[in-house]
Amino acid sequence: MKFILGLKIGMSQIFDEKGNQIPVTVVESGPCRVLQIKTKEKDGYEAVQIGFKKKKDEKVKKPQKETPFKYIKEFSLPKIQQLKGAHGDNLNYKKGQKLDVSIFEEGDSLSVSGISKGKGFQGAVKKWGFHGRPTSHGMKHESRTLGSVGGSTPSRVIKGRKMPGRMGGERKTVRGLTVVKIDLKNNALMISGAVPGRRGTLLEIKSVN
Repeated sequence: MKFILGLKIGMSQIFDEKGNQIPVTVVESGPCRVLQIKTKEKDGYEAVQIGFKKKKDEKVKKPQKETPFKYIKEFSLPKIQQLKGAHGDNLNYKKGQKLDVSIFEEGDSLSVSGISKGKGFQGAVKKWGFHGRPTSHGMKHESRTLGSVGGSTPSRVIKGRKMPGRMGGERKTVRGLTVVKIDLKNNALMISGAVPGRRGTLLEIKSVN
């Protein structure tokens, strides 16, 4: 499994050899540093911990000197696997190892996770896609309401009813994405389609076997 952390830069478009337009999301991906290797014998589970975006020296406190990174995430693995490099050689995960966009190849299938855009308090029409109420002449109620939320029996709102409320700001995962282009010079991945979050959102990018 290949994985890396990145920051969403924004959406763009590129054209293939036939002139077809491909919408892509540009993600600043790495370089990241392997901070710890979690093992079942020592920690009770197997994972690789990596850090992204090193902090300025004056902002690093004494207990943080070994992990002076702004973002630290763990990628759980059923088994500590090997990382296949861009040139086909197998690299074992090691503490201090550098991970950058070169570990990926164009055409790799990806799963991307991040925090979706927060949209605040929204009504049921926007949040859940309700059609709203009729808008014909004589209607006494606002058309973008959800209508009745509970009948005479059991005389209460049933748990799980789709209601107005806070929308967005949740962890989302988008699967079935593809690496369209790799920019080694600028540490950027161009990923097909849209990924969660606004510009600057931290993204967890994993290959899909």
